[in-house]
Amino acid sequence: MRTAVYPGSFDPITRGHTSILASGMKAFDRIVVAVLNNPRKTAMFTVEERIEMIQEAAAEMGYGDRIDVDRFDGLLVDYCRQQEAQVILRGLRAVADFEYELQMANMNRHLNPDVETVFIMADDAYFYVSSNLIKEAAKLGGNVEELVPGSVAARLREKLA
Repeated sequence: MRTAVYPGSFDPITRGHTSILASGMKAFDRIVVAVLNNPRKTAMFTVEERIEMIQEAAAEMGYGDRIDVDRFDGLLVDYCRQQEAQVILRGLRAVADFEYELQMANMNRHLNPDVETVFIMADDAYFYVSSNLIKEAAKLGGNVEELVPGSVAARLREKLA
């Protein structure tokens, strides 16, 4: 079974993230979406809320049985070893993402040469979407409903009410 770990903060999950997941499901039997618990960042949603939203999005996509959602902290390559994952799945939006992602991929390869990083381009319709932009636009009253899964749009409205 080919398992990939798709790490990130997912605060919140966007259609850009789900497009990466959909592409990843063509290549892997199982994807573990690993929600980073980063106490240095101030998140809009708790880790538990993010996990729920990702599970709802996976079910909405029809992949609920092949996508696991978990939290992690520490070294990603250690987490991959725990999950018996051979691949780290990362999404790319633009050239700006590439430099940072290349550095991380090379460091991860140094730390664990048995785990490869695979990059998947986000769908053209969502290449500009980020969780931070979604939160900022929503806070300012912008309509972001087409850029996030339905359950996320409802939770954003709730948080900002």
